[in-house]
Amino acid sequence: MKKTIATLIAGLFATAAFAAQTPATTTPAAATPAVAKAEAKQEKQAASAKADVKEAKADAKEAKESAKEAKESTKADVKEDKAEHKAVHKTAHKRAHKTTKKAAHKDTTVAAATPEAVATPAPAAK
Repeated sequence: MKKTIATLIAGLFATAAFAAQTPATTTPAAATPAVAKAEAKQEKQAASAKADVKEAKADAKEAKESAKEAKESTKADVKEDKAEHKAVHKTAHKRAHKTTKKAAHKDTTVAAATPEAVATPAPAAK
């Protein structure tokens, strides 16, 4: 047990000593003009891509709204056509019913006025 604790304590000291070391000095990547130019180009392309995506989203939204308006317009046209068809059908039905009623009435009045329909008086009894 003492050996294990000693090993753990030694490990902690070794880790602390390793972490305290200063890193080796390196030149930053952006310090060179070629790298800075490449990074600027990438940032510009990224900004351009973001603008393209934003524009595409706006176009999609506009197309969606246009499709919605077209659908509503079509729906209104269909409703109007149905109402017009119903009105025409109703008028035609009334006209046909009126004509049929007139013809039936004419038939009954003509039948009543014909001589066969008129009762002949019975001969007088003498």
